[in-house]
Amino acid sequence: MAGPENDGGSFFSWGRRVQSSVDTSISVDSGEAKLKNMEHIADEGSLLTSVRSGDRNAAEELVARTYTTIYASLFKLCGGNGDLAADLTQDTYQRAWTALPQFGGRSQFSTWLYRIAYTTFLNHIRRPARVVSMDDKVASEVRDPSYGADELLSRREEDDRLRKAVLSLPEELRFTVSAHYWGNLPVKEIARIEEVTGAAIRKRLRKAMGALELALDEDP
Repeated sequence: MAGPENDGGSFFSWGRRVQSSVDTSISVDSGEAKLKNMEHIADEGSLLTSVRSGDRNAAEELVARTYTTIYASLFKLCGGNGDLAADLTQDTYQRAWTALPQFGGRSQFSTWLYRIAYTTFLNHIRRPARVVSMDDKVASEVRDPSYGADELLSRREEDDRLRKAVLSLPEELRFTVSAHYWGNLPVKEIARIEEVTGAAIRKRLRKAMGALELALDEDP
């Protein structure tokens, strides 16, 4: 496919610019996301057809519609590491353009794209970890003078505990929780990509919530 990935870094420079505004409002309102999603469903098929034929403008439009949600989801998965989230977002789109011929349209494009982002993140954390000094890590994050170091560390520890608890869930629960709460995907869309019923997804969510409460109670 003569797709947009051939333009390399210049294609994603637009996404990097969008990222700067995402960092200041990382929580995506699920109601607003659903509304925007419904507004774009009608012509998504024609956009995808154009992207498959190598139309750069169509590719940029799809990125414009999905970048904020994908980046925000990866931001949460990466524990607030914006640079890493941006790198994995770029990797996600590159993988998506390569795999686009295999996208059958059973789910919405954004749902399929989230699965690629999630897999890209898992592949990253399974690589050998680079050792980072805790002092350097904390120092790089003390940017807001309204928060003291103690408060910043406390908030980070709470976020890290939840993130680690989610990542320790069994695979089907981990994906379901991250897709629904961090990826803002509705139950019916997760059910489509997982090829199960909506009732099964809701059951997973209840099971996951119980497991998370237990894990967080046991790890004060």
